[in-house]
Amino acid sequence: MSPMKLCVPGDKLCSVEDCIPGTGVYLRHGYIYSSLAGYVLRKNEGEELPVISVVRETETQLLPDVGAIVTCKVTSINPRFAKVHILYVGSTPLKDRFRGTIRKEDVRATEKDKVETYKSFRPGDIVLAKVISLGDVQSNYLLTTAENELGVVVAHSEAGAQMVPISWCEMQCPRTHAKEFRKVARVQPEYLQA
Repeated sequence: MSPMKLCVPGDKLCSVEDCIPGTGVYLRHGYIYSSLAGYVLRKNEGEELPVISVVRETETQLLPDVGAIVTCKVTSINPRFAKVHILYVGSTPLKDRFRGTIRKEDVRATEKDKVETYKSFRPGDIVLAKVISLGDVQSNYLLTTAENELGVVVAHSEAGAQMVPISWCEMQCPRTHAKEFRKVARVQPEYLQA
């Protein structure tokens, strides 16, 4: 299958002698132009000429799946769990907002009974987590950070500075040098972007 051609509004697609206009296009002076940013789609629908259209999306919505690594933002915490909004599945941004929950017992693999949620996450933290159970309309996705590569990747101090990890369980503010507890992710070099 050939890659689909991208276009922006105003792009000349073809002559009216070559195609019949479909959706997402308009006619002007004998030519068909794109009226949307999207992909050019040509279909033969039993006509002698193909119908040309412009569509915004060609693939269906990506959904978090069990075992997928997701990037999420912590929205609230309580002693039993942290609530998050899932922003990315892998490196693909999500169009819709999905909610997740990281339970106290899913924060780390060892000493699960000693985990304190407020020493692992804070609202506003960006976290890498793995999906362990699918959600539905009423409930959230269940997530875990119980691997070395999972946990907080971006956190801001009370002074507003982005904190630097100093151990697997602490981050430090570069401005005030104050230390705060977090479940820190050991980010793999291939995921670091300059």
